[in-house]
Amino acid sequence: MLVDLGIPWVILGHSERRLLLGESNEFVGDKVAYALSKNLKVIACVGETLEQRESGSTMEVVAAQTKAISERISDWTNVVVAYEPVWAIGTGKVASPAQAQEVHSVLREWFHTSVSPEVAASIRIIYGGMFSSNYLLFSTEFVPTRTS
Repeated sequence: MLVDLGIPWVILGHSERRLLLGESNEFVGDKVAYALSKNLKVIACVGETLEQRESGSTMEVVAAQTKAISERISDWTNVVVAYEPVWAIGTGKVASPAQAQEVHSVLREWFHTSVSPEVAASIRIIYGGMFSSNYLLFSTEFVPTRTS
């Protein structure tokens, strides 16, 4: 239907669908592969819950979510990975620039090790969670807009 309407992008793996509809990492991976096979471009969401962050398992969670996609696709050209910490969506809590950058860096290293150096160098990784008006996000770097 999206293709018929001329809509080139689809967002998959969003936290609400994972949590409320029980979409597994594998199901999200299947959906990404299917969307790409229909010539759609994909924004693939990955991110951890507050409980997972506080337990120190952020990187394991995000790696498992990304791995499930990588097991089903080989061409990442039309995929953007959106790090969306579930705990920073609609809760009033905001990921700090350092927290977002840490996950972006670890994801890029994961791509380097688990997929290829070429994909690691070219994959687009964005932040998809809530943000504070204290920060302006540009590319993958946060730039403070206020000092107070």
